[in-house]
Amino acid sequence: MADEMGGVGISVEVAYAEEERQWLVRLELPEHATVEAALAAFRARLPDLVLPERFAVGIYGQVVARTRRLANSDRVEIYRPLPEDPRATRRRVARAGGTMDKR
Repeated sequence: MADEMGGVGISVEVAYAEEERQWLVRLELPEHATVEAALAAFRARLPDLVLPERFAVGIYGQVVARTRRLANSDRVEIYRPLPEDPRATRRRVARAGGTMDKR
């Protein structure tokens, strides 16, 4: 695919989810775009969306650096910080005599 400058471009998606709502935005970027460039384009598309102050990013479930180059059809995922360390949650539940059983 060609970008507006006549060069080759890529198509990627950026995904972000909160407890009650999700966003999935398809973006057309230059061929050698990085994760950071995708995040900037995502923010430009959704200027009113407030992202966490600090967050990790990944591609298809693998945490990656923001300097990583993207490939066509990548899905950049924005990960919210966990409200509590899962290990601390298990310890708290165990101390209270409960289990983490989800049945």
